[in-house]
Amino acid sequence: MKYISTRGKSPARNFEEVLLTGLAPDGGLYIPEAVPQVSPAQLAGWKDLGYAELAFEIIRLYVDDCMPAEDLREIVNETYAVFSHPDVAPLTPMADNEYVLELFHGPTLAFKDFALQLLGRLLDYFLARRRKHVAILGATSGDTGSAALEGCRHCEWVDMYILYPHNRVSEVQRRQMTTVPGDNVNSLALEGNFDDCQNIVKKAFADQSFLPEGYQLVAVNSINFSRIMAQIVYYFYAALKINGAQAPVSFSVPTGNFGDIYAGYLAKKMGLPVDRLVIATNKNDILHRFMSSNQYNLEDLEPSLSPSMDIMVSSNFERFLFDLFKGDTDRVTDFVTGLSRDPQTVSNEEWAFAKAIFDSCRVDDDTTCETISGVYAEYGYLLDPHTATGIKAARVCCANNPAPVVCLATAHPAKFADAITRAGLETPALPPHLSDLMKREERTTVLPATLDAVTGFIQKTL
Repeated sequence: MKYISTRGKSPARNFEEVLLTGLAPDGGLYIPEAVPQVSPAQLAGWKDLGYAELAFEIIRLYVDDCMPAEDLREIVNETYAVFSHPDVAPLTPMADNEYVLELFHGPTLAFKDFALQLLGRLLDYFLARRRKHVAILGATSGDTGSAALEGCRHCEWVDMYILYPHNRVSEVQRRQMTTVPGDNVNSLALEGNFDDCQNIVKKAFADQSFLPEGYQLVAVNSINFSRIMAQIVYYFYAALKINGAQAPVSFSVPTGNFGDIYAGYLAKKMGLPVDRLVIATNKNDILHRFMSSNQYNLEDLEPSLSPSMDIMVSSNFERFLFDLFKGDTDRVTDFVTGLSRDPQTVSNEEWAFAKAIFDSCRVDDDTTCETISGVYAEYGYLLDPHTATGIKAARVCCANNPAPVVCLATAHPAKFADAITRAGLETPALPPHLSDLMKREERTTVLPATLDAVTGFIQKTL
Protein backbone atom coordinates (compact mmCIF):
# COMPACT_ATOMS: atom_id res chain seq x y z
CA MET A 1 0.00 0.00 0.00
CA LYS A 2 1.42 3.33 -1.09
CA TYR A 3 0.11 6.83 -0.42
CA ILE A 4 0.35 9.79 -2.78
CA SER A 5 -0.14 13.52 -2.33
CA THR A 6 -3.26 15.28 -3.59
CA ARG A 7 -0.95 17.91 -5.13
CA GLY A 8 1.28 15.45 -6.98
CA LYS A 9 4.68 16.91 -6.16
CA SER A 10 5.80 14.53 -3.37
CA PRO A 11 7.03 10.94 -3.66
CA ALA A 12 4.76 8.05 -2.69
CA ARG A 13 5.20 6.80 0.88
CA ASN A 14 4.18 3.76 2.92
CA PHE A 15 1.85 3.90 5.92
CA GLU A 16 4.57 4.35 8.53
CA GLU A 17 6.03 7.30 6.64
CA VAL A 18 2.60 8.88 6.19
CA LEU A 19 1.79 8.47 9.88
CA LEU A 20 5.01 10.23 10.86
CA THR A 21 4.72 12.95 8.22
CA GLY A 22 1.08 14.05 8.27
CA LEU A 23 1.05 16.81 5.66
CA ALA A 24 2.88 16.05 2.42
CA PRO A 25 5.96 18.25 1.70
CA ASP A 26 4.17 19.83 -1.28
CA GLY A 27 1.35 21.00 1.00
CA GLY A 28 -1.04 18.28 -0.13
CA LEU A 29 -2.77 15.54 1.83
CA TYR A 30 -1.90 11.88 1.53
CA ILE A 31 -4.44 9.48 0.04
CA PRO A 32 -4.16 5.77 -0.85
CA GLU A 33 -2.77 5.21 -4.31
CA ALA A 34 -5.46 2.56 -4.66
CA VAL A 35 -8.37 2.13 -2.24
CA PRO A 36 -8.54 -1.49 -0.97
CA GLN A 37 -11.64 -3.38 -2.06
CA VAL A 38 -13.92 -5.46 0.16
CA SER A 39 -16.03 -8.17 -1.49
CA PRO A 40 -19.60 -9.13 -0.55
CA ALA A 41 -18.20 -12.43 0.73
CA GLN A 42 -15.82 -10.57 3.07
CA LEU A 43 -18.68 -8.40 4.31
CA ALA A 44 -20.74 -11.49 5.06
CA GLY A 45 -17.82 -12.95 7.00
CA TRP A 46 -17.51 -9.78 9.09
CA LYS A 47 -21.16 -9.66 10.12
CA ASP A 48 -20.72 -11.00 13.66
CA LEU A 49 -17.32 -9.51 14.49
CA GLY A 50 -16.89 -7.34 17.57
CA TYR A 51 -15.70 -3.78 17.06
CA ALA A 52 -11.99 -4.42 17.70
CA GLU A 53 -11.99 -7.50 15.48
CA LEU A 54 -13.61 -5.57 12.63
CA ALA A 55 -11.22 -2.66 13.15
CA PHE A 56 -8.25 -5.01 12.81
CA GLU A 57 -9.57 -6.45 9.53
CA ILE A 58 -10.10 -3.00 7.98
CA ILE A 59 -7.03 -1.21 9.36
CA ARG A 60 -4.67 -3.99 8.29
CA LEU A 61 -5.63 -3.22 4.67
CA TYR A 62 -4.16 0.28 5.07
CA VAL A 63 -1.16 -0.54 7.30
CA ASP A 64 -0.22 -3.38 4.94
CA ASP A 65 3.27 -4.75 5.62
CA CYS A 66 4.53 -1.91 7.86
CA MET A 67 4.06 -4.02 11.00
CA PRO A 68 3.41 -7.68 11.81
CA ALA A 69 -0.28 -8.61 12.03
CA GLU A 70 0.03 -9.79 15.62
CA ASP A 71 1.47 -6.41 16.70
CA LEU A 72 -1.31 -4.52 14.96
CA ARG A 73 -3.95 -6.77 16.51
CA GLU A 74 -2.55 -6.10 20.00
CA ILE A 75 -2.56 -2.32 19.42
CA VAL A 76 -6.13 -2.34 18.09
CA ASN A 77 -7.36 -4.47 20.99
CA GLU A 78 -5.72 -2.12 23.50
CA THR A 79 -7.21 0.91 21.74
CA TYR A 80 -10.83 -0.11 22.00
CA ALA A 81 -10.55 -1.78 25.40
CA VAL A 82 -10.53 1.71 26.99
CA PHE A 83 -14.03 2.54 25.67
CA SER A 84 -16.75 2.41 28.32
CA HIS A 85 -19.47 0.64 26.32
CA PRO A 86 -19.10 -3.08 25.51
CA ASP A 87 -20.18 -2.44 21.90
CA VAL A 88 -17.70 0.48 21.62
CA ALA A 89 -20.03 2.21 19.11
CA PRO A 90 -23.59 1.21 20.07
CA LEU A 91 -26.54 1.83 17.76
CA THR A 92 -29.73 3.32 19.22
CA PRO A 93 -32.96 3.12 17.18
CA MET A 94 -34.92 6.36 16.95
CA ALA A 95 -37.72 6.97 14.44
CA ASP A 96 -38.60 4.38 11.81
CA ASN A 97 -35.46 3.46 9.89
CA GLU A 98 -33.44 6.08 11.82
CA TYR A 99 -30.54 5.22 14.13
CA VAL A 100 -28.05 7.10 16.26
CA LEU A 101 -24.50 5.71 16.24
CA GLU A 102 -23.03 6.66 19.62
CA LEU A 103 -19.38 7.62 19.11
CA PHE A 104 -18.86 9.26 22.51
CA HIS A 105 -17.96 6.35 24.78
CA GLY A 106 -14.21 6.95 24.60
CA PRO A 107 -12.09 8.66 27.29
CA THR A 108 -12.83 12.24 26.12
CA LEU A 109 -16.49 11.66 25.14
CA ALA A 110 -16.07 12.45 21.43
CA PHE A 111 -15.71 10.55 18.16
CA LYS A 112 -12.10 11.71 17.89
CA ASP A 113 -11.15 9.04 20.45
CA PHE A 114 -11.70 6.31 17.85
CA ALA A 115 -8.74 7.56 15.83
CA LEU A 116 -6.55 9.30 18.39
CA GLN A 117 -6.41 6.45 20.91
CA LEU A 118 -5.12 4.36 18.01
CA LEU A 119 -2.78 7.05 16.67
CA GLY A 120 -1.04 7.45 20.04
CA ARG A 121 -0.31 3.74 20.23
CA LEU A 122 0.87 3.56 16.62
CA LEU A 123 3.19 6.51 17.21
CA ASP A 124 4.69 4.85 20.27
CA TYR A 125 5.26 1.67 18.28
CA PHE A 126 6.97 3.22 15.27
CA LEU A 127 8.93 5.89 17.18
CA ALA A 128 10.29 3.33 19.64
CA ARG A 129 11.37 1.20 16.70
CA ARG A 130 13.16 4.22 15.21
CA ARG A 131 14.41 5.59 18.57
CA LYS A 132 13.14 8.97 17.38
CA HIS A 133 11.64 11.91 19.30
CA VAL A 134 9.03 14.15 17.60
CA ALA A 135 6.85 17.17 18.29
CA ILE A 136 3.11 16.81 17.75
CA LEU A 137 1.48 19.98 16.47
CA GLY A 138 -2.27 20.10 16.04
CA ALA A 139 -5.17 22.52 15.74
CA THR A 140 -8.57 21.88 17.27
CA SER A 141 -12.01 23.40 17.13
CA GLY A 142 -12.80 21.62 20.38
CA ASP A 143 -12.64 17.82 20.51
CA THR A 144 -9.46 16.87 18.62
CA GLY A 145 -7.25 18.58 21.20
CA SER A 146 -8.43 16.70 24.25
CA ALA A 147 -8.57 13.40 22.36
CA ALA A 148 -5.02 13.93 21.04
CA LEU A 149 -3.67 14.82 24.46
CA GLU A 150 -5.39 11.85 26.08
CA GLY A 151 -4.31 9.48 23.32
CA CYS A 152 -0.68 10.60 23.17
CA ARG A 153 0.22 11.97 26.62
CA HIS A 154 1.72 8.65 27.70
CA CYS A 155 3.90 8.42 24.59
CA GLU A 156 7.55 8.38 25.61
CA TRP A 157 8.74 9.84 22.31
CA VAL A 158 6.56 12.92 21.82
CA ASP A 159 6.05 16.50 22.98
CA MET A 160 2.61 17.91 22.24
CA TYR A 161 1.44 21.37 21.20
CA ILE A 162 -2.29 21.78 20.65
CA LEU A 163 -3.67 25.08 19.31
CA TYR A 164 -7.26 26.07 19.97
CA PRO A 165 -9.23 29.31 19.42
CA HIS A 166 -9.29 31.37 22.63
CA ASN A 167 -12.82 31.66 24.09
CA ARG A 168 -14.34 29.73 21.18
CA VAL A 169 -14.63 26.23 22.65
CA SER A 170 -16.99 25.03 25.37
CA GLU A 171 -15.80 25.11 28.97
CA VAL A 172 -15.70 21.32 29.18
CA GLN A 173 -13.73 21.10 25.92
CA ARG A 174 -11.24 23.69 27.18
CA ARG A 175 -10.76 22.06 30.56
CA GLN A 176 -10.27 18.66 28.94
CA MET A 177 -7.21 20.19 27.24
CA THR A 178 -5.88 22.51 29.90
CA THR A 179 -6.03 20.08 32.83
CA VAL A 180 -4.03 17.26 31.22
CA PRO A 181 -0.90 16.65 33.33
CA GLY A 182 2.56 16.08 31.91
CA ASP A 183 5.71 18.00 31.06
CA ASN A 184 5.26 17.07 27.41
CA VAL A 185 1.75 18.63 27.19
CA ASN A 186 1.17 22.19 25.94
CA SER A 187 -2.26 23.73 25.31
CA LEU A 188 -2.04 27.03 23.42
CA ALA A 189 -5.04 29.37 23.17
CA LEU A 190 -4.69 31.51 20.06
CA GLU A 191 -6.42 34.88 19.75
CA GLY A 192 -8.27 33.95 16.57
CA ASN A 193 -10.56 31.26 15.17
CA PHE A 194 -10.01 27.63 14.20
CA ASP A 195 -9.07 28.48 10.63
CA ASP A 196 -6.25 30.67 12.00
CA CYS A 197 -5.01 27.74 14.10
CA GLN A 198 -5.22 25.32 11.18
CA ASN A 199 -3.41 27.72 8.85
CA ILE A 200 -0.53 28.12 11.33
CA VAL A 201 -0.20 24.35 11.62
CA LYS A 202 0.03 23.98 7.84
CA LYS A 203 2.65 26.73 7.58
CA ALA A 204 4.72 25.19 10.37
CA PHE A 205 4.69 21.82 8.60
CA ALA A 206 5.76 23.45 5.35
CA ASP A 207 8.89 24.98 6.95
CA GLN A 208 10.21 23.08 9.97
CA SER A 209 13.54 24.92 10.16
CA PHE A 210 12.56 26.35 13.57
CA LEU A 211 12.92 22.90 15.16
CA PRO A 212 16.12 21.65 16.82
CA GLU A 213 18.24 19.35 14.69
CA GLY A 214 16.84 15.85 14.52
CA TYR A 215 13.25 16.82 15.38
CA GLN A 216 10.25 16.76 13.09
CA LEU A 217 6.57 17.61 13.40
CA VAL A 218 3.83 14.97 13.43
CA ALA A 219 0.20 15.81 12.70
CA VAL A 220 -2.73 14.68 14.83
CA ASN A 221 -5.36 16.59 12.86
CA SER A 222 -7.31 14.69 10.25
CA ILE A 223 -4.71 15.84 7.72
CA ASN A 224 -2.96 12.70 9.07
CA PHE A 225 -4.46 9.84 7.08
CA SER A 226 -4.33 7.46 10.05
CA ARG A 227 -7.22 9.48 11.49
CA ILE A 228 -9.36 8.83 8.41
CA MET A 229 -8.40 5.15 8.35
CA ALA A 230 -9.64 4.54 11.89
CA GLN A 231 -12.94 6.33 11.25
CA ILE A 232 -13.79 4.15 8.25
CA VAL A 233 -14.41 1.27 10.64
CA TYR A 234 -17.58 2.52 12.30
CA TYR A 235 -19.36 2.97 8.97
CA PHE A 236 -18.85 -0.73 8.29
CA TYR A 237 -19.78 -1.59 11.88
CA ALA A 238 -23.10 0.27 11.72
CA ALA A 239 -24.12 -1.15 8.34
CA LEU A 240 -23.24 -4.68 9.43
CA LYS A 241 -25.34 -4.29 12.57
CA ILE A 242 -28.38 -2.95 10.72
CA ASN A 243 -28.70 -5.31 7.77
CA GLY A 244 -25.46 -7.24 7.48
CA ALA A 245 -24.30 -4.65 4.92
CA GLN A 246 -26.40 -6.48 2.36
CA ALA A 247 -28.44 -3.41 1.43
CA PRO A 248 -27.65 0.32 1.23
CA VAL A 249 -27.53 2.47 4.37
CA SER A 250 -27.35 6.28 4.47
CA PHE A 251 -25.27 8.28 6.95
CA SER A 252 -25.80 11.81 8.26
CA VAL A 253 -22.59 13.35 9.55
CA PRO A 254 -22.06 16.59 11.51
CA THR A 255 -19.35 18.10 9.35
CA GLY A 256 -16.65 20.70 9.89
CA ASN A 257 -13.28 19.68 8.48
CA PHE A 258 -14.77 16.98 6.19
CA GLY A 259 -12.62 14.19 7.67
CA ASP A 260 -15.40 12.13 9.24
CA ILE A 261 -17.64 12.13 6.19
CA TYR A 262 -14.64 11.53 3.92
CA ALA A 263 -14.09 8.31 5.89
CA GLY A 264 -17.66 7.35 4.94
CA TYR A 265 -16.88 8.16 1.32
CA LEU A 266 -13.87 5.82 1.45
CA ALA A 267 -16.03 3.11 3.02
CA LYS A 268 -18.34 3.44 0.02
CA LYS A 269 -15.37 3.26 -2.38
CA MET A 270 -14.16 0.13 -0.59
CA GLY A 271 -17.44 -1.64 -1.36
CA LEU A 272 -19.74 -0.88 1.57
CA PRO A 273 -23.28 -0.36 0.20
CA VAL A 274 -23.80 3.32 1.11
CA ASP A 275 -26.82 5.14 -0.29
CA ARG A 276 -26.43 8.83 0.70
CA LEU A 277 -23.81 10.71 2.71
CA VAL A 278 -25.47 13.75 4.28
CA ILE A 279 -23.27 16.73 5.12
CA ALA A 280 -24.81 18.42 8.17
CA THR A 281 -23.41 21.92 8.73
CA ASN A 282 -24.16 24.74 11.14
CA LYS A 283 -24.26 28.39 9.99
CA ASN A 284 -20.62 28.08 8.87
CA ASP A 285 -21.90 26.35 5.77
CA ILE A 286 -19.26 26.48 3.03
CA LEU A 287 -19.82 22.81 2.20
CA HIS A 288 -23.60 23.18 2.01
CA ARG A 289 -23.20 26.20 -0.26
CA PHE A 290 -21.01 24.14 -2.56
CA MET A 291 -23.42 21.19 -2.64
CA SER A 292 -26.53 23.36 -3.10
CA SER A 293 -25.26 26.05 -5.47
CA ASN A 294 -21.78 25.06 -6.76
CA GLN A 295 -20.22 27.98 -4.88
CA TYR A 296 -17.17 27.34 -2.69
CA ASN A 297 -16.26 30.67 -1.15
CA LEU A 298 -15.05 32.12 2.11
CA GLU A 299 -17.31 34.05 4.46
CA ASP A 300 -16.74 35.33 7.98
CA LEU A 301 -16.57 32.55 10.55
CA GLU A 302 -19.31 32.85 13.17
CA PRO A 303 -19.31 31.28 16.66
CA SER A 304 -22.16 28.81 17.12
CA LEU A 305 -23.66 26.41 19.64
CA SER A 306 -21.85 23.57 17.82
CA PRO A 307 -18.27 24.90 18.11
CA SER A 308 -16.48 21.82 16.80
CA MET A 309 -18.05 22.61 13.42
CA ASP A 310 -17.04 26.29 13.42
CA ILE A 311 -14.70 25.82 10.48
CA MET A 312 -14.71 27.63 7.16
CA VAL A 313 -11.88 25.92 5.26
CA SER A 314 -12.51 22.16 5.32
CA SER A 315 -9.05 20.68 4.82
CA ASN A 316 -10.14 17.16 3.96
CA PHE A 317 -12.34 18.37 1.11
CA GLU A 318 -9.06 18.45 -0.83
CA ARG A 319 -8.98 14.66 -0.67
CA PHE A 320 -12.38 14.43 -2.32
CA LEU A 321 -11.37 17.02 -4.91
CA PHE A 322 -8.64 14.64 -6.07
CA ASP A 323 -11.35 12.19 -7.16
CA LEU A 324 -13.68 14.92 -8.38
CA PHE A 325 -10.93 16.19 -10.72
CA LYS A 326 -9.97 12.63 -11.73
CA GLY A 327 -6.48 12.85 -10.27
CA ASP A 328 -5.60 16.17 -11.90
CA THR A 329 -3.31 17.44 -9.14
CA ASP A 330 -2.77 20.82 -10.79
CA ARG A 331 -6.51 21.50 -10.67
CA VAL A 332 -6.64 20.41 -7.04
CA THR A 333 -3.83 22.82 -6.19
CA ASP A 334 -5.38 25.69 -8.12
CA PHE A 335 -8.79 25.15 -6.51
CA VAL A 336 -7.46 25.01 -2.94
CA THR A 337 -4.90 27.80 -3.20
CA GLY A 338 -7.25 30.00 -5.22
CA LEU A 339 -9.90 30.00 -2.50
CA SER A 340 -8.21 32.85 -0.65
CA ARG A 341 -8.59 35.07 -3.75
CA ASP A 342 -11.81 34.08 -5.50
CA PRO A 343 -14.91 31.88 -5.10
CA GLN A 344 -14.33 28.45 -6.62
CA THR A 345 -16.69 26.43 -8.80
CA VAL A 346 -16.53 23.15 -10.71
CA SER A 347 -18.03 22.02 -14.00
CA ASN A 348 -21.67 20.92 -14.14
CA GLU A 349 -20.52 17.34 -14.74
CA GLU A 350 -18.25 17.45 -11.68
CA TRP A 351 -20.94 19.04 -9.54
CA ALA A 352 -23.35 16.29 -10.59
CA PHE A 353 -20.74 13.69 -9.55
CA ALA A 354 -20.53 15.23 -6.07
CA LYS A 355 -24.31 15.53 -5.73
CA ALA A 356 -24.74 11.86 -6.66
CA ILE A 357 -22.83 10.96 -3.49
CA PHE A 358 -23.58 13.74 -1.01
CA ASP A 359 -26.62 15.64 0.22
CA SER A 360 -26.32 18.63 2.55
CA CYS A 361 -28.29 20.74 5.00
CA ARG A 362 -27.60 23.96 6.93
CA VAL A 363 -28.87 23.94 10.52
CA ASP A 364 -28.79 27.20 12.49
CA ASP A 365 -28.62 27.52 16.28
CA ASP A 366 -32.36 27.94 16.79
CA THR A 367 -33.13 24.83 14.75
CA THR A 368 -30.40 22.93 16.61
CA CYS A 369 -32.09 23.74 19.94
CA GLU A 370 -35.53 22.87 18.58
CA THR A 371 -34.16 19.50 17.47
CA ILE A 372 -32.57 18.81 20.86
CA SER A 373 -35.79 19.60 22.74
CA GLY A 374 -38.02 17.83 20.20
CA VAL A 375 -36.05 14.59 20.21
CA TYR A 376 -35.91 14.61 23.99
CA ALA A 377 -39.67 15.18 24.27
CA GLU A 378 -40.47 12.37 21.84
CA TYR A 379 -37.83 9.77 22.71
CA GLY A 380 -36.30 10.82 26.03
CA TYR A 381 -32.93 10.91 24.26
CA LEU A 382 -30.59 13.85 24.81
CA LEU A 383 -28.51 15.00 21.83
CA ASP A 384 -25.45 17.19 21.85
CA PRO A 385 -25.71 20.17 19.45
CA HIS A 386 -23.51 18.62 16.76
CA THR A 387 -25.51 15.40 16.69
CA ALA A 388 -28.69 17.50 16.57
CA THR A 389 -27.53 19.03 13.28
CA GLY A 390 -27.06 15.51 11.94
CA ILE A 391 -30.54 14.39 13.03
CA LYS A 392 -32.17 17.46 11.47
CA ALA A 393 -30.19 17.10 8.25
CA ALA A 394 -31.14 13.42 7.98
CA ARG A 395 -34.84 14.25 8.35
CA VAL A 396 -34.60 16.94 5.68
CA CYS A 397 -32.47 15.06 3.17
CA CYS A 398 -33.68 11.48 3.66
CA ALA A 399 -37.38 12.06 4.29
CA ASN A 400 -38.49 10.13 1.20
CA ASN A 401 -35.63 7.66 1.10
CA PRO A 402 -36.38 4.00 2.00
CA ALA A 403 -32.80 3.23 3.07
CA PRO A 404 -32.05 3.20 6.82
CA VAL A 405 -30.20 6.34 7.93
CA VAL A 406 -27.55 6.40 10.62
CA CYS A 407 -26.89 9.72 12.38
CA LEU A 408 -23.41 9.95 13.83
CA ALA A 409 -23.51 11.11 17.46
CA THR A 410 -20.14 12.78 17.61
CA ALA A 411 -20.02 13.98 21.24
CA HIS A 412 -21.61 13.56 24.66
CA PRO A 413 -24.20 16.24 25.53
CA ALA A 414 -22.50 16.93 28.89
CA LYS A 415 -19.76 18.74 26.96
CA PHE A 416 -22.13 21.46 25.70
CA ALA A 417 -24.08 22.95 28.57
CA ASP A 418 -24.88 26.20 26.72
CA ALA A 419 -26.79 24.42 23.97
CA ILE A 420 -28.61 22.04 26.30
CA THR A 421 -29.68 24.90 28.58
CA ARG A 422 -30.82 27.01 25.64
CA ALA A 423 -32.92 24.04 24.48
CA GLY A 424 -34.71 24.23 27.85
CA LEU A 425 -33.20 21.05 29.25
CA GLU A 426 -30.87 20.11 32.09
CA THR A 427 -27.27 19.32 31.23
CA PRO A 428 -26.36 15.79 32.31
CA ALA A 429 -23.50 15.15 34.71
CA LEU A 430 -20.10 14.23 33.33
CA PRO A 431 -19.19 10.54 33.63
CA PRO A 432 -17.38 9.48 36.84
CA HIS A 433 -13.87 9.66 35.33
CA LEU A 434 -14.45 13.36 34.58
CA SER A 435 -16.62 14.25 37.58
CA ASP A 436 -13.95 16.50 39.12
CA LEU A 437 -13.02 18.22 35.84
CA MET A 438 -14.23 21.65 36.95
CA LYS A 439 -11.96 21.50 40.00
CA ARG A 440 -8.76 20.46 38.24
CA GLU A 441 -5.96 22.97 37.83
CA GLU A 442 -5.72 24.46 34.35
CA ARG A 443 -2.49 25.11 32.43
CA THR A 444 -2.62 27.05 29.19
CA THR A 445 -0.80 29.83 27.35
CA VAL A 446 -2.60 32.55 25.40
CA LEU A 447 -0.74 33.62 22.24
CA PRO A 448 -1.37 35.86 19.23
CA ALA A 449 -2.61 33.93 16.21
CA THR A 450 0.70 34.21 14.36
CA LEU A 451 3.18 31.65 13.10
CA ASP A 452 6.10 33.40 14.84
CA ALA A 453 4.35 33.32 18.22
CA VAL A 454 3.70 29.59 17.96
CA THR A 455 7.08 28.54 16.59
CA GLY A 456 8.82 30.78 19.13
CA PHE A 457 6.96 29.09 21.97
CA ILE A 458 7.89 25.65 20.63
CA GLN A 459 11.55 26.66 20.36
CA LYS A 460 11.61 27.82 23.98
CA THR A 461 9.87 24.77 25.43
CA LEU A 462 10.75 21.76 23.27
